[in-house]
Amino acid sequence: MIQNETMLDIADNSGVKSAQCIHVMGKTSARGQFTRGTATVGDVVCVAIKKSLPTCQLDDKKVHKCVIIRTKTRVKRPDGSYVKFDSNAAVMIDGDGNPIGTRIFGAVARELREKNYMKIISLAGEVV
Repeated sequence: MIQNETMLDIADNSGVKSAQCIHVMGKTSARGQFTRGTATVGDVVCVAIKKSLPTCQLDDKKVHKCVIIRTKTRVKRPDGSYVKFDSNAAVMIDGDGNPIGTRIFGAVARELREKNYMKIISLAGEVV
């Protein structure tokens, strides 16, 4: 469950180490109620870069998009099982939805296959 101001680990080699979620794309709150838009595995969020390597090609003063690949909150699968990870992690993407980095570190949830992020699935070392 990722919401505004959640810190995310970036799990690719784009040069970004950590980022802060500033907006969950496509999720709105109910009118007149205090509910926040939350993101789970496979959702797109807007982030601000907080830590990066000196060789990073992305500008840290701009807003970028990420896809969530791991969450600490458990995600229910259609067969009734749950999956959860040790950290909140994301992958930086460009405007077309393709990953910016060429490698992805750590495990990736299987739910990305249903959201048509096949390039991320193919770059990942392990799909859980």
